[in-house]
Amino acid sequence: MRAAVITASSAPLELREMPIPEPGAHQVLVRMEACGICHVDVEIACGDWPAQPALPLISGHEGVGIVEQVGEGVAASRLGRRVALPWLCRACGECGFCLSGWMVLCESQRNTGHRIGGGHAEYAVADARHAVPVPDGVPPLEAAPLTCAGVTGYKAVRAGRVGPADRVAVFGVGGPGHLAIQYARHAGGFVTAVDVEAGMLDLARELGAEQVIDARTRDPAAVIQAQGGADVAIALTAVPSAHEHALRSLRHGGRLVCARPPGGAIPDPVFEAVTRGITMVGSVVGTREDLVEVFALHAAGHTVVTVEPRKLEEINEAFADILADGARAHLAIEY
Repeated sequence: MRAAVITASSAPLELREMPIPEPGAHQVLVRMEACGICHVDVEIACGDWPAQPALPLISGHEGVGIVEQVGEGVAASRLGRRVALPWLCRACGECGFCLSGWMVLCESQRNTGHRIGGGHAEYAVADARHAVPVPDGVPPLEAAPLTCAGVTGYKAVRAGRVGPADRVAVFGVGGPGHLAIQYARHAGGFVTAVDVEAGMLDLARELGAEQVIDARTRDPAAVIQAQGGADVAIALTAVPSAHEHALRSLRHGGRLVCARPPGGAIPDPVFEAVTRGITMVGSVVGTREDLVEVFALHAAGHTVVTVEPRKLEEINEAFADILADGARAHLAIEY
């Protein structure tokens, strides 16, 4: 099989011919149909992700494909089914987080494309217990971005407890952001989208954002505060100034959801949180149940995924486009 392999930090990925892996106990072999390219994939390959993996490693954690072989302990009925291979690919199943449904916080978790080979290959093995079924009618090219970008945006909206008539400011209209706009509107919120790219702001309008703000020409926090402030601000970009603007945009008693760590220092938010009654929440990816709901919403026609297919041999060019912020749509490898 062909695979895109990280061999060294900041080096181009190598396309290699590798043997098709065999599924072990409780595993499935998946023939990949599509695998999204998340910004985290790029950060891992560049050596910028805080926890660096052992190399060489097959990248990719937004994989979708067909189960072609099952290992011991896996029902034969899984054969031929389309599944998604999300970021969380293994957890202990015994700690308090796992037992309460919060496997994404398990301290023993393993992650696809980070500790375990990912979906930027023609085949991948996965723990059958974490391979999430994809509903009929959801094409693999659309299911792939939903597997991480979608569930990240969905979880952020849920973490912010967005409800009817809430004013929601989404900072960063990228993969997770363009979906968070839709989830916030589905929950009844009025959405303001903030970005620095005209194409992304146009996309936000197309997806129903009531207001868009170009942070290159206007202070988004000042604009939003002049309108009474946001009930919920969701930071979905690593740009430190976006996190600062998100915090300043909130009305008293507002809720700040940080779904992406800032790539640098931001002003101490504690004073603001205390004196203005701000609730600050960290939101990390989403649970298996969240992903099931994300797929269900998409299958019912409630979301639109903007995705641009690339070939496996174009993966380095795709990574470069993401680094240069040159991709208007979420990029995905299609097999």
